[in-house]
Amino acid sequence: MKDRLDDIIGGLQQKSATKQAIYRNTKETFERMKEISVEIVAELTERITKHNADVVIEYRHVSDLEFHIKFSGDLLMFVMHSNIITFPDDYEIMRTDYIEEDFRRRFFGHIMAYNFMADTIKYNRLDDPGYLVGRMLIDIEKHFCIEGVKQLDLPYERIASNVITDDILRLIVESAMIAAVNNDLMGQDVSDIEKITLKQKLENAQLSRPRKLGFMISHELTN
Repeated sequence: MKDRLDDIIGGLQQKSATKQAIYRNTKETFERMKEISVEIVAELTERITKHNADVVIEYRHVSDLEFHIKFSGDLLMFVMHSNIITFPDDYEIMRTDYIEEDFRRRFFGHIMAYNFMADTIKYNRLDDPGYLVGRMLIDIEKHFCIEGVKQLDLPYERIASNVITDDILRLIVESAMIAAVNNDLMGQDVSDIEKITLKQKLENAQLSRPRKLGFMISHELTN
């Protein structure tokens, strides 16, 4: 009985220590991503105002776990999840040699980037969708992988060799912005908006709800 209890305690202690270390790695990465995003916004603002003063690019701190970058009609929402996650054994990344070599590598912190229309936030349109641009998974050794749209299919799919650096974080933020810029807003078919109820009119400040096309997501993660 005692041996089994010792095994349980040892397992819990190891898993708890692992998750705490990954959380710290993820938080440090997110804080640095914030700082780099501020730098990118400042650089873009300085360069673009020389050509067009009407184009506004803004960084907004929302909380310790969220920040926004607003540009033109787009808003990128970066969110760090507070929990540490893992995946089923048949998930592509879990079948890599790197993960199988160390139990602690099976756990990840994660940072998501979502693309919303800027007016969705401005007018509090709660039913408007946002689209996942990419998800960054971070492990106990500060290695990472990216799941996301083609603009985020950067040349470092191999988590065993992907180490977080400032250059990588800058590339991720810039690529997410490019993905958002290239994802155009599509209007609705006129047949979808030719009839409305008074309730719809009273509840919706904007009856026509154009939407983004959405993104083609790549789930392939290879060793």
